[in-house]
Order: sequence, then C-alpha cells, then structure tokens
Amino acid sequence: MQSFQPAKNILMGPGPSNVAERVLNASARPTIGHLDPTFIGLMDEIKVLMRYAFRSENRLTFPVSAPGSAGMEMCIVNLVEPGDKVIVCINGVFGGRQKENVERAGGVAVVVEDDWGRAIDVEKVRAALKENPDAKVLSFVHAETSTGARSDAKEICALAKEFGVLTIADTVTSLGGIPLMVDEWGIDAVYSGSQKCLSCPPGLSPVTFNGRAIETIKKRKTKVQSWFLDLSLVIDYWEGDGARSYHHTVPVNAMYAMHEALLILREEGLEQAWVRHQENHLLLRAGLEGLGFQFVVPEAERLPQLNSVYLPGSIDDEGGLRRRLLDRHQLEVGGGLGAFAEKIWRIGLMGHTATKDNVEYCLNAIASEID
Repeated sequence: MQSFQPAKNILMGPGPSNVAERVLNASARPTIGHLDPTFIGLMDEIKVLMRYAFRSENRLTFPVSAPGSAGMEMCIVNLVEPGDKVIVCINGVFGGRQKENVERAGGVAVVVEDDWGRAIDVEKVRAALKENPDAKVLSFVHAETSTGARSDAKEICALAKEFGVLTIADTVTSLGGIPLMVDEWGIDAVYSGSQKCLSCPPGLSPVTFNGRAIETIKKRKTKVQSWFLDLSLVIDYWEGDGARSYHHTVPVNAMYAMHEALLILREEGLEQAWVRHQENHLLLRAGLEGLGFQFVVPEAERLPQLNSVYLPGSIDDEGGLRRRLLDRHQLEVGGGLGAFAEKIWRIGLMGHTATKDNVEYCLNAIASEID
C-alpha cells in the first residue's frame, strides 16, 4: 500500500463541494489539545462566525463533532420526548429522515406530505396544526437536497409561532447559499452541514438553538436518549466561561478548517455569496436548457445551489454518462435519490464550486459527451 492521492475532481454533485486551498491548509496546521486555552479561544471565534452565517445572536451556536445527520438527531432528541406529537413536513428524502428520528426518540409523527420536487405547502401545514392542537414541534427541510426544492421557511415559522409550537429546520444545503434568517424568522432549532455551501470538509454540523428551545430542553422530564448528543452535557464544553468541562475530544483540525471557511464567507459577505450562487445558477440554467435538460422544480421554488434536472430523452444511460464525466473530465455530478433514482441529475453549485469557470466547464463537458 501507498499514501492515498485522490484526484482533483470538480465536485458539482449534491455535496461535498470543492474546498479552498486556504481551508485545506488550515486543516493541516499542528494539532493542539482540545482543552488548550488557545483552542478555547478558537472555539469562541467559530461561534461568532457561525452566528454571522446563521444571521442569529443565539448564544448556543456551535459545530457538532459529526456530520449533518448528527445535527438533525441532536435537535430532535433534545426537543422531543416520548409521546410528544411532532408535525413533520416531507417533500423528499431528508424530511423522511426527520420522521425516522422523531419516531426513534419516542415521538408521534404527524406527516404533512408534498410531491417530490415541490416546496412544502404552507396551507397543508396550517391544516395539520389546526387538527393537532397538542403538537409540540414542527420540523421541516428548508432546502431539500434530494430534489432541489426550497420551502418558505419564513412562512412556515410564522405559522408555528401562531400555533405556539417549536420549529426544527434542516438547513444543510441552504446555509451560505440562499437567505437564511434564523432570528428574524424565529426558528427555534437549526442544523446544517459543513460540506455544502460553506465548502468545508465533511464531518461537522453547525447548529443553533434559541432561548425557547433551551428552556424546553431544561424542562425535560426524561433523559435525552443519546449521551453524545445531550445538550445538557455538551453545553458545558462549548459555553462554559473560562475553563470548559470535558465532554469529548473534538476534531481539532476539522475545527481549524471550519474557522477558515467561515472567515472566507465573512470576507466575501453573506449577501454577496447569495448573489453569486444565484448568478451562476442562471448561467447553468441557460446552458442546460440549451442542451435539452428540463428542470424538476418550478423556478419560484428552485434552489440555485442544487439544480435537479430531467435528462434529454435521447440519453438512456444516465449512470454511464455520469461515469464518463468523472473518468474523462474529472467532473462529478449527482444522480437521483429515492423516487428520483435514475430519473434525474442533481448538479451542485455550492460554495467554492459556484464559479462561472466551473459552470462553463460543466456545460462543455456534458455537451462533448452527448453530441
């Protein structure tokens, strides 16, 4: 065996995205102890930068030492106790995963279901809240990675506030790519991922909890089922003043990378990052439609950073074509999941990958393989 040397592919699938050299270099800096005073200082800076990305002043904002799926589980297992009723919105794979986690936590899931490739129907949510006045939590996916659909988080959260329920939002694909206003919209618990529009290596899950969520957790009658994800334990490591209580050994070098990626986002400016994703989406859209691709999601509900498309009818080897793009052009695009398996492509324009050069390279590569 020899040292592993991966190819330098252009990652235009549903994640991960390409990572900037600055971020990769940061992750290669000397490892220090996770309780080292200088590392505690870095943790505090990460929290400040993460609040900027989330557009939130929540004190309890930090990256979970695990990928976005763990962030989802942290939100659910801390806010949901056995017997709690949770309205779960499902319009793709990841809403379904929320339901699975609610049930594993002992909650009762009331499903609001919409077609794959469409936004969550706010009126269906209203009806479910009316029919279930004893619901405690409403969970939904802001940016459904399996379909490329964007739901109206602002309206959904306004409904939740009207009916007095907590909200849990999946922002794995939205954070850094489209407007996300945690405080303004009143989202109570939010989780995301490091590897999408933040362009940090996979393995960390940014989360943020507001005061309502924290008070709910403090009033729990039962222990959180997961020791590792129990916020009452984790909080003393991330939020203690001065000396921190040991909880687990965080991935120190991954935190270096997260800090650098968040610095890059702040240097560009959050609003400009949103504009960049939209502008490159429009370039990609024009090129794909010129090649005969059709978008799955209506324009008003479409994510600029996750483009789901039906292939032209002349293409009957979806998997083979994607493999040729990878082998011949070092270009990775994603296939469909679940109900969309082998029916669509998911072309990502996330973070460091979302550039005009990458859009043009992608379109030229596809054109050369389907001529």
